[in-house]
Amino acid sequence: MVGRAPPYNIDLYASVDIVSPMPDYRRLYRPGGTYFFTLVTYDRIKILTSDLARNCLRSSIEECRRTRPFEVPGIVLLPDHLHFVWTLPDGDEDYSTRISFIKSHFTRQWRANGGFEPARSTSRMRQEERSIWQRRFWEHTITDQHDFNQHLDYIHYNPVKHGLVSCPHKWPHSSFSRWVEHDGYEPNWQCACDGNELKPPSFGEIEERSE
Repeated sequence: MVGRAPPYNIDLYASVDIVSPMPDYRRLYRPGGTYFFTLVTYDRIKILTSDLARNCLRSSIEECRRTRPFEVPGIVLLPDHLHFVWTLPDGDEDYSTRISFIKSHFTRQWRANGGFEPARSTSRMRQEERSIWQRRFWEHTITDQHDFNQHLDYIHYNPVKHGLVSCPHKWPHSSFSRWVEHDGYEPNWQCACDGNELKPPSFGEIEERSE
């Protein structure tokens, strides 16, 4: 069950460098680390669970991993945002380049296949930016096994939190079923089927910083 060590490296003793491109917008880089990310669509457009968007995202991740490998222990797609957990290879700290590549590749594929794009702001036109993704993304460095489990639970409960389904197993756009197959969760984890009344889990700071 969740709480068992997953087959992914979480190096708690790697060197730490603080890179601060903007005041109050710091990112913690830790070589070979495990990270939680949130990406949000521009103006919260609800596109990410469409067939086209899922195909574009899959293609973008696969293309990125050909030259810059990483593991994806957990992922969930919501209509207007996505959360995922990555583990980078030992000695590799460059998740920003990977995310930039995925967003750019997705945008090209999305537009080439007729995907909807909102009108661009003057600022975005001036900087030659498209209007598919928000510019920034949220990152949190996973610190230990408990932190990993909490973020994985948060990912898999997210569709229930947003009222999209009543149970995690009913949402098809997440890694929950994959973890069930590998005995990481019981199939009925946080399941409200059969009239079960469950107290929603509390995720504290994760909820405050990642939506």
